Amino acid sequence: MNFLITGAAGFLGSALANHLAREGHQVRGLDDLSAGEPQVLEPGVHFTRGDVNDRPKLWTLLQDVDCVYHLAARVSVPESILYPREYNAVNVGGTVSLMEAMRDVGIRRVVLASSGAIYGDQEVQPLSEGQAPKPRSPYAVSKLAAEYYVRTIGALWGIETISLRIFNAYGPGQHLPPAHPPVVPYFLRQAIRNGTIVVHHDGGQTRDFVYVDDVVSAMVAASTAPTINGLVINIGSGYETTVRDLARLTMEATGSQANVVYNQQVEGGVSRMCANITLAQKKLNYKPAIGLKQGLRLALERDPRFKG
Repeated sequence: MNFLITGAAGFLGSALANHLAREGHQVRGLDDLSAGEPQVLEPGVHFTRGDVNDRPKLWTLLQDVDCVYHLAARVSVPESILYPREYNAVNVGGTVSLMEAMRDVGIRRVVLASSGAIYGDQEVQPLSEGQAPKPRSPYAVSKLAAEYYVRTIGALWGIETISLRIFNAYGPGQHLPPAHPPVVPYFLRQAIRNGTIVVHHDGGQTRDFVYVDDVVSAMVAASTAPTINGLVINIGSGYETTVRDLARLTMEATGSQANVVYNQQVEGGVSRMCANITLAQKKLNYKPAIGLKQGLRLALERDPRFKG
């Protein structure tokens, strides 16, 4: 098959692109490199640097494509609180631009990378797709708006759409920006340095940590699975882990003597997150295979940044 992946040089985008290329598919990648690095892409991926709002470039890249994976987005909750207009322009405006270009070229299917963050704080756990969203950050609002745009205009224009609500994905190659880094690579980096691991609030807040290879397996399945048009589907591990336990498991995996300290809760965060993955199991034959302990070990083994 022929694929276009937006955000192809990012963490999930590059993992997906490299997997598809190794499987013998024709893969085109688009990324503005605001967070990604093109050197992580294997030679089989045909990479183009560019913006998802660049319509002429999209028209060229979409020629003869069977399915589009839309992963281009700004993804930091704290950053989105500071720059909501930018998050709306990229995450919402970029999605609409892509859908318009797909309509013009005649593309049949798009898989949107959405986020479990759209649920916000919910009393009922695990979270199922039928629960009403309660977004608590501009990032979460932008991903929810992207879902609605994809599903609504896809139905109007005859484009099959699938939105995957990805929970806390982690693994080798995850971007580690100086400000507001994702929790797993941040904990690993601090642990191997025997530095200080900062845990927000009391560490009792929970997340559903899902290894990158399991996310890729779900995305691959979504490109061809039948009877999923218009659906939103949770992609997680199905297990709930406290951030305090994540710190402990990280220390165990690294043999670290790092100092763990606690501070105030980050604004825009949520108390509990755990994915109900029943729909993914039914529609995508999704079977997450890598638990958190094993995933942390794999991240340490496969990511050169964590070598001693």
